[in-house]
Amino acid sequence: MLKTYTGSCHCGAVRFEADLDLAQSSFRCNCSICRRNRFWPAIATPDHFRLLAGQELLTEYRFHSRKNQHFFCRICGVRAFGVGNDTPIGQMVGVNIGCLEGLTEEELSRIPITYVDGMNDNWQQPPKYFAHL
Repeated sequence: MLKTYTGSCHCGAVRFEADLDLAQSSFRCNCSICRRNRFWPAIATPDHFRLLAGQELLTEYRFHSRKNQHFFCRICGVRAFGVGNDTPIGQMVGVNIGCLEGLTEEELSRIPITYVDGMNDNWQQPPKYFAHL
C-alpha cells in the first residue's frame, strides 16, 4: 500500500516527497556507482515523486549508457534519488531509503531487498556475493 514519505539530503537543501510501498522490494546493486555510495532505492513512478526544494542545488551525473540520471546535492554530496529512464517498468525514480524521514530502525530492517548484478549487466540475477551490499 502506498504511503507518502518525506525525505532530504543530509544538509536538508534538497527535499522531496514520495509515495512508496515499502512492503515491496527495494534494491541493492553491485554496479560501480551503487557500490561506492551504498545507494539503497525504493521505486516510485514519476507521478508519485515530488521534488519540494533544491532543484538548483542538484548535480547530475551520468555514466556507462548515460541512460540513468544520478542526482547529488552539491552542498553535502548525498544522492537522495536518481531517475532510471530505460527500465522494464519505463521511467522510474529510485528514492534513497536512507534519506527518508521518520522510519525506525525496526521498520528499515523489515524492508525487503532484491540484490541485482549491475556490475555484469545481469539485472535478473543476484550477484554471487551480496552480503556486503
